[in-house]
Formats: sequence, C-alpha cells, structure tokens
Amino acid sequence: MFKRFKTDTLNWIIIIGVILLVIEIVFFHGGNLFNAVFAAIFAYIGWRNIHKLWGKIVFWIFLIGFILSVLNMMAVRFLIAAALVLFMIDYTKKNKGEGYLAPSLPGTENTQGRTIRLEPLFNHKWFEDQFTDETVYGWRDVNIHSGFGDKVIDLSNTVIPKDTAVISIRHVMGKIEIYVPYDVEVSIHHSSIFGRAHIFEAHHWKLVNKSLLYQTENYDTEQTRVKIITSILSGDIEVKRI
Repeated sequence: MFKRFKTDTLNWIIIIGVILLVIEIVFFHGGNLFNAVFAAIFAYIGWRNIHKLWGKIVFWIFLIGFILSVLNMMAVRFLIAAALVLFMIDYTKKNKGEGYLAPSLPGTENTQGRTIRLEPLFNHKWFEDQFTDETVYGWRDVNIHSGFGDKVIDLSNTVIPKDTAVISIRHVMGKIEIYVPYDVEVSIHHSSIFGRAHIFEAHHWKLVNKSLLYQTENYDTEQTRVKIITSILSGDIEVKRI
C-alpha cells in the first residue's frame, strides 16, 4: 500500500512523528519512551534466559509492558492513525477504479539492463541471535539493523571476492563477533555508546560514546579485503583471525 504514495507524503508523516517524539521527551520527561526502553532491556534479559521459568515470566511481563508503552506514545499513535487514513484513501481509490502508473523515462525501456534479486545473508531481526552457516556458503554483503541478540559472521566458510566485501551492522544491544581469515585485509569502523571492543590485538575495555577506526597494514594495496562498519547502543564487538 505505502509504495503507491508519494515519497514526500511518507516523509512528512515521519517528520511529524519525530516531532511528536521530541515533544514527548522534552515536555513530558521522556514519557512512555523511557518506560519502553526499560521494559525492552528486561525483556531481553528474560529472553536470554527463556529456558528457565523466571526467564519466561520476566520476558512475557516486560514484553507486554514494552508493547503497551510503545502504543501509548504520541508518535506511535499518530503513525497508526496516519496508516489507517492512508489505507482508507488507498481502498477508496481502488473502488473508484483509479490506477497507479509507474513512472518511466522515454527511451529507457530497453537500456536499464537485467537485474537479479539475491537472498541476503542476514535479515533484520529484533529479538534473535544470527549466525552464518557452519558449512560453506556464498558471500553476500551484509547491511542490517537489529535490536537484541548476538551476531556472528565467520568469513572462513566463504570465499571473499577480489574486491571490497562490506559488513554494515547497526545494533541496539548484544554482541557482534566477526572471524576473519589471515589472508584477508580488514578495515573496521566501530561506534559504541556503551560497551567493549576487541579488534585483533587492540582491546578497549570501556567505551562510552566512542568511535574507533582500525585497518590492517596492507588494506590499501591488497584486493581481497573486508570493510566492517558497526554501531551499537550497548554491547561488545570482537574481530579476530581464524
């Protein structure tokens, strides 16, 4: 449904939602946002111990609290109302028989080339650990954002192309582990609000709103290399040879 509306319309909805969120933070002392963050943290703790009885109880209690806190936020209520209005407009136009035409440029129908859709290694997950296959797998660049859990990427089970492979991960809470073969050059740009970083021989035991940039000695001259860009709210990153 949202694909049929102009980008400007969706952008204005997002801008208004952000303004409402800022108003709630500034004038209502965070309101339900802080409650949602607090509930999300304890829901994650419960999920990590879901095999225990107390873990199940903590997870479901704080998951429900998180959902209720999010639904009580002004910005979220506005986005839900906007989605319902857009759905009604779209439904009305369909019943009236109004069609939607995809834009096309003259003379470009046969010059765009053929594209092939590929399956990514990772998809966006809010509450889940993710690992690369333990068997040999075909390489795909990684570009994801995620919520809670661990992300493990083992590059020893794939073949890095003779070019720059890219790993981009934006994460809320958890641990990121990346295992790199010895014959691959690496560049790492990591940002963290709270956490630790272990990048080969470099160890940072306390990161508070820091950004780190490392690269191996021959990164600029070798062809087989990996560019790692990560950002995390609270958690650790470990990059090591294997």
